[in-house]
Amino acid sequence: MTEKNIDPRVFDLYDDYCHGRIDRREFFGKAAVITIGGVSALAMAQSLLPNYAAAQTISFTDKRIKARYVEYPSPGGTSGTMRGYLVQPSGEGPFPSVLVIHENRGLNPYIEDVARRAATDGFLTLAPDGLYPAGGYPGNDDDGRAMQKKLKQSELKQDMVNSARFVKQHKLSTNKLGTTGFCWGGAATNHVAVQLGSELNAAAPYYGRAPKTADVEKIRAAMLIHYAENDPKVNAMRPDYETALKANKVDFAMHTYPGTRHGFHNNSTPRYNEAAAKQSWDRTIEFFKKHLA
Repeated sequence: MTEKNIDPRVFDLYDDYCHGRIDRREFFGKAAVITIGGVSALAMAQSLLPNYAAAQTISFTDKRIKARYVEYPSPGGTSGTMRGYLVQPSGEGPFPSVLVIHENRGLNPYIEDVARRAATDGFLTLAPDGLYPAGGYPGNDDDGRAMQKKLKQSELKQDMVNSARFVKQHKLSTNKLGTTGFCWGGAATNHVAVQLGSELNAAAPYYGRAPKTADVEKIRAAMLIHYAENDPKVNAMRPDYETALKANKVDFAMHTYPGTRHGFHNNSTPRYNEAAAKQSWDRTIEFFKKHLA
């Protein structure tokens, strides 16, 4: 089922479900009472659940990359230790480094695939699993979302900051660092930009909450900020963020992708918009190549 076949009301319910405002039972229950032409919208709701096997674009056996899991210290984080998915391009290196931050459900297969995509473009890429201290991504998004919600957010965000420093300082890194992330990871990308200051060269958050206006003055990285057109909660923060970036003379660009919804880059569900995902990712890779050279 494609985006065009799904009622907007079901998309709104799915957004609430993805962000933990309703659970799976309530999502399906509310969708079931919506009727289109006398037919329940339950099938539409079911089609929105991710299909990760069909969404893989780069195999972990691809000869252009080498992927492995690594553990590293994370002082001040959830447990003091983190685990991430490290993907290096083929060759000797060193390589510019990129941190890829997951959504609000841990390191799922979609984010691992994004890390492999970045590595095929020449970046040493780390995708941390914020759920590692709690046992790691559990293999399904429902449990992952519940696990991540229970973690202390300040410690989880510190795990992301520590992950950024780990990949930047890796022996295969040129010491140039960029970061990108999606949804919760977009907000975390903004947080990393604030916390790292001049340690970070470039950041490309996707539909993430803006940082506090007073914190924007700490950003030294170039910023490439991606928005979905139909994403009212995140977009409501955009005007103040843009004003603060300008006031603090941050090098930034903002792009809104017409006809898109929150999550448009994620190719595992019908929210995916192929044209916008490709254009935004091409912009991100070009942006990183420019600022991490």
